[in-house]
Amino acid sequence: MLSPVIEQALNDQIAMECKASFVYLAMANWCEQEGLGGCAEFLYEHSDEERMHMLKLVKYLNGVDGKAIIPNVSLEQQSWSDIRSLLEEVYEHEKKVTKSIHELVAVSQEQKDFRTLNFLQWYVDEQLEEEILVKDILDQVKLIGNGPQSLYYINKELEKRANAPEEEEEEA
Repeated sequence: MLSPVIEQALNDQIAMECKASFVYLAMANWCEQEGLGGCAEFLYEHSDEERMHMLKLVKYLNGVDGKAIIPNVSLEQQSWSDIRSLLEEVYEHEKKVTKSIHELVAVSQEQKDFRTLNFLQWYVDEQLEEEILVKDILDQVKLIGNGPQSLYYINKELEKRANAPEEEEEEA
């Protein structure tokens, strides 16, 4: 049986993943309006991934006789000063999500909910990949700067990263 503590913790994570999806959607929208189509494509994809993470939690919670709650989302920010500050925010957000997942794992251990603990391992692995990806991109942005030529390179690089999974699937 699912404890109320675990149910609440899972719903808190649902809220975090939902908010992440909308934050990345707002970022993608801003990038597209700024003529950074590659960055927008990367962030639209990231928004979809966060929504998938949320749905996976919703389905798990409902599947173990819990009650998933879909949160209301309000966005504090709809524009950014530049791509570097936007990517720094993405990185900080990913670190916040990682911390939240780790806390959820700890609660699952405390509650001796091994089924949920096992389920969460995918999220632990996924967050490591997400942090590494965003840190790598941010490191490249810091290296090349924020000038117009740099923006062109960053835009092309993120477009390439957004399309990489599709290209790999086509090759398979």
